[in-house]
Amino acid sequence: MKYSSDVEALDAMAEKYRLLREEIGKVIIGQDEVVKNVLISIFSRGHCLLVGVPGLAKTLLVNTISKVLGLKYSRIQFTPDLMPSDIIGTEILDETRNFRFVKGPLFANIILADEINRTPPKTQSALLEAMQERSVTAAGTTYRLQDPFFVLATQNPIEQEGTYPLPEAQLDRFMFNVYLDYPSFEEEILVVKSTTSDKIVDLQVVMQADEILFFQDLVRKVPVTDHVMEYAVNLAARTRPATEKAHPMANEYIHWGAGPRASQYLIIGAKCHAALNGKYAPDIEDVNAIVNAVLRHRVVRNFKAEAEDVSVEQIVEGFLE
Repeated sequence: MKYSSDVEALDAMAEKYRLLREEIGKVIIGQDEVVKNVLISIFSRGHCLLVGVPGLAKTLLVNTISKVLGLKYSRIQFTPDLMPSDIIGTEILDETRNFRFVKGPLFANIILADEINRTPPKTQSALLEAMQERSVTAAGTTYRLQDPFFVLATQNPIEQEGTYPLPEAQLDRFMFNVYLDYPSFEEEILVVKSTTSDKIVDLQVVMQADEILFFQDLVRKVPVTDHVMEYAVNLAARTRPATEKAHPMANEYIHWGAGPRASQYLIIGAKCHAALNGKYAPDIEDVNAIVNAVLRHRVVRNFKAEAEDVSVEQIVEGFLE
């Protein structure tokens, strides 16, 4: 990509984002906030955890995004008997009696890890290592994964029997935790109309892999003023009970607060949110726009919060006030 300045490149990024939303909107009706957060994750080099009941088009969303971005897509259905080699790949003895590594479904650009909490920790950790290191190791050899690399994992919040919930340390690897809600009545009418007819939607590729990598680097260059940086770090610090900057609600309702990775994701996410909305630097509004998605899975509520049914969102709202 050749642009005369970073400002021109940011303008081009905002325009590409508008085109992406238009193209995705041909298939995905509603879920605007979810689409926005998934795209922010991609351009921030993060990963996203989607929590929602079945039937809310999570698989369709990821498939659609991979098509408009011109990326290789792979869907892995996580089950209790899934082994690490099933997702990473395995060595086989070929016809020449030499061992050859056969790549698994993890070697793609966009990975849908469907119902990640249905598989044992051993297999979960194989995926989480790939997310962190952007590489996998098999039989002593390290293999780099393709760039860009993005994992979108899903969890079903209603069926918890036979599941292996992700520990907090592993949840922390995800940039965002996004809740999917039911569509509105009007949106559901449109969904039913579009999915029960013979209409075929022709999706256009808006962006290629090299352009995505360019915009990922561009987001890192976006400047941040000191007061926005301090605001984001303060937000993360307020979640830590029994510390100097702890908010009263943190001391009352939180067992364990967010670590430094939350501060990092608040800033990189705010940079990306600003860039996608045509701004050249983030402000406090951009931090507030993503704060719930960043903190939701990094804050552990205590017994009192659970007994009084105080959600993480309510606690975060208290911080913002």
